[in-house]
Amino acid sequence: MTQSTPIRVAINGYGVIGKRVADAVLVQDDMELAGVADVVADWRVRPLGPKGIALFGATQEHARAMTDAGVTVTGVLDDLLGQADVVVDCTPKRIAAKNVETYRARELRFIVHGGEKHDVTGHSFVAEVSFSSAVGRSATRVVSCNTTSIVRTLTALKTAGLLKRARGTLLRRATDPWESHEGGIMNTLVPEPEIPSHQGPDAQSVDPDLDVVTMAVKVPQTLAHLHYWTVQLTRAATKDEVLDAFRASPRIALIREAEGLTALNTVKELMADLGRPHDSLYEVALWEDMLKVQGDELFYAYMVDNQAIVIPDTIDAIRALAAPAPKAADSIARTNAALGIGRGLV
Repeated sequence: MTQSTPIRVAINGYGVIGKRVADAVLVQDDMELAGVADVVADWRVRPLGPKGIALFGATQEHARAMTDAGVTVTGVLDDLLGQADVVVDCTPKRIAAKNVETYRARELRFIVHGGEKHDVTGHSFVAEVSFSSAVGRSATRVVSCNTTSIVRTLTALKTAGLLKRARGTLLRRATDPWESHEGGIMNTLVPEPEIPSHQGPDAQSVDPDLDVVTMAVKVPQTLAHLHYWTVQLTRAATKDEVLDAFRASPRIALIREAEGLTALNTVKELMADLGRPHDSLYEVALWEDMLKVQGDELFYAYMVDNQAIVIPDTIDAIRALAAPAPKAADSIARTNAALGIGRGLV
């Protein structure tokens, strides 16, 4: 593959993450979307035709069902994989781990997401930390939305020489908005039964040196996750020093309650006003005016859009696996420019 040859990307699974990855691939000038594969034949795949995206059935049976439903089908998953340099698996939790056997048999580079265990690929990916160790690998796992946010924010403090240990409480949305008619919770809170919750150890799969403990509770809303963090710094610091550390990260956006961004819904509405595809908040949205420093203790809160935050890292993971001589800083800058990250939210 030469620098001028686009990376051919296949997407297996066109759900919440898959459709956002597809849209992100389409705006990269060094990538080409070979197509997407799925199992459904309803409204979820009908936008593919107008977008000019080739649809493949996961199996012959699924392809026939799509055709019977009046959906144009190009072929089956096996046909799609034959046209790709890398496949991004966006299928539901535990399905991707089964698909891995197919990808390995074809000697095809592949990416799974945070619903799968670290052991599925032996490598966990957040672009700002583990890009270079993904280069030359056949596979990686882009970690979950919450883990991505943890690694981004703690890495910003670590890079500035300020991070000693971190303790976080996560208020987790109950379900994806498009599935809220089928499940979720109402009029209750559901604590995750173990401390630490799984996000802290998962962050350590990206950076084993992080001293981090997380606790989580599921709350009855579907917009986004909300994190509260207490961090012990390596020394006494000023608020400006901490804010400068966060500003240095290309995927952390400082927001202000004073600007009217007082809740999750207002931030999501801002994403719509900015014209972001699917109202996507790719950044960690961290409240600047809420952040407080007392000596060597730091307290802050931020919002995580679980449908969007992993999308730029997925694009970078594609380059890490499949681009010629990829560099982390170059890929991050390229992805950010294509997705409009770093232009400021307010």
